[in-house]
Amino acid sequence: MRSTAISLAGALAIIGIGLAVSAATPAPGLKPVSEFASIADAKQRSLALFSEAGKVITSARCMNCHPAGDRPAQGDDRHPHLPLVVRGIDGFGAIGMRCTTCHGPENFDPARLPGHPEWHLAPIEMAWVGKSLGEICEQIKDPKRNGGKSMEQLVHHMAEDSLVGWGWHPGAGRTPAPGTQVEFGALIKAWTDSGAACPTT
Repeated sequence: MRSTAISLAGALAIIGIGLAVSAATPAPGLKPVSEFASIADAKQRSLALFSEAGKVITSARCMNCHPAGDRPAQGDDRHPHLPLVVRGIDGFGAIGMRCTTCHGPENFDPARLPGHPEWHLAPIEMAWVGKSLGEICEQIKDPKRNGGKSMEQLVHHMAEDSLVGWGWHPGAGRTPAPGTQVEFGALIKAWTDSGAACPTT
């Protein structure tokens, strides 16, 4: 199966279907949690922390896999995935066109093809595209729309989940998410500790 995926990946690279070939832009950094310590009001500090974390959440690395519909996006410009694929009943693709048909357990840079052992779309209830940062914030906090996670589990997911972590190691041709996963996780933890306030927009 791996050789099939590589062969298909090579074919896609040759014909250039939806694959980025230009060099990725260097990712911007994230402010450390310590830079928000001077904000005395806990709610205002919480809002500022989430706004900083929002640079990751709204990056192409996250948004591409949190579509509002059944089709993922790809590339730094977030264009529709080519070839056309859909989430399927479990987020891992439709029958006959599973994510693993092309995506292997790791990035395949010769074909600009991303990979991870658990490559799949976020569940539709976790769709972020088309929403404001405030709406995404409320959604992230809601166990009915975040995969049933408590705030503690949410912090662990953001800070340590390896598929989330792929966003900082996306392979050739893609800009990594801002900062590092450790910095992002620290911002999310500090946000929850300060009351997990959400922007109104």
